[in-house]
Amino acid sequence: MAKRISRLGFGAWQLGNVLDWDRMEESQALELVKTAYEKGITFFDTAPNYAEGRSEIYLGKATKNFRDKIFINSKYGHDADGHTDFEAAGIEPSVRGSLARLQTDYLDSVLLHNPPMAILEGKSDHFAELERLKGLGLIKAYGVSVDTPDEVRAVLRQPGVTVIELLYNVFFQSCRPLLADIHKRGITLIVKVPLDSGWLSGKYDDKSTFSGIRDRWNKETIQRRARLVGELTSLTNDKALTKYAMAFLWSYPEITTVIPGIKNLKQLNEHLEHRSYVLPAELKQKFEELYDREIAVDPLPW
Repeated sequence: MAKRISRLGFGAWQLGNVLDWDRMEESQALELVKTAYEKGITFFDTAPNYAEGRSEIYLGKATKNFRDKIFINSKYGHDADGHTDFEAAGIEPSVRGSLARLQTDYLDSVLLHNPPMAILEGKSDHFAELERLKGLGLIKAYGVSVDTPDEVRAVLRQPGVTVIELLYNVFFQSCRPLLADIHKRGITLIVKVPLDSGWLSGKYDDKSTFSGIRDRWNKETIQRRARLVGELTSLTNDKALTKYAMAFLWSYPEITTVIPGIKNLKQLNEHLEHRSYVLPAELKQKFEELYDREIAVDPLPW
């Protein structure tokens, strides 16, 4: 891919999202995206269902004057109206809807958004349809957003896939043995959920309460995550974990970009500052050992 992709990317789920974050006014969203670009971020990740389409709308408004300088990744499978649809015939209408909301005539990439395994295994027309849209110039590349080693192995058998968005962080390292295979294929690797929905920032503990999408954790899961966060703070001697969690991901050369959800200028500036921090090799090893010892045999629920 010709465009330079910044290693710090911008996850745009929060733009206009009133369910899982405090309301962000349109003017705030536009300022946040423009400032991110001005400070060197060139990769923006969105999807039709993020904030019922408002994420794409705000992103399009904010980036229209520098569209050719950035990489926009969107998805297929979860519609702006809240429906889930993975029919191959729906890909082109979905892509055209994204293009209209984003005020652009092409997507740098479009991903199948956590599709069923049969699609990942190539038992359908989805990849042929994506190849057709690529031929039409509506998309420059295509791939998948996935979570597990089995899904990654299936995708690596699909020759046209050049982008993978992967759940990977200190608490989710199951795909670590596959990073080399992904890199060998020359695939652009996007890491999603880098802070484990906020846990790896260090701001939650066993007394934290959650709403929106974060209310998925039961009491036992909250206590376990809190204990693991405590182990990380012992290793780092620091309760503020964000820079370590991000640096852990940036320490892998196979990872192209990492997309935290940035909801305000303060968070943006903190992430920009963290780019200069290099995680010591011995600390990276301890993070991997913690996963292997405490999580690998009993994975955390997302």
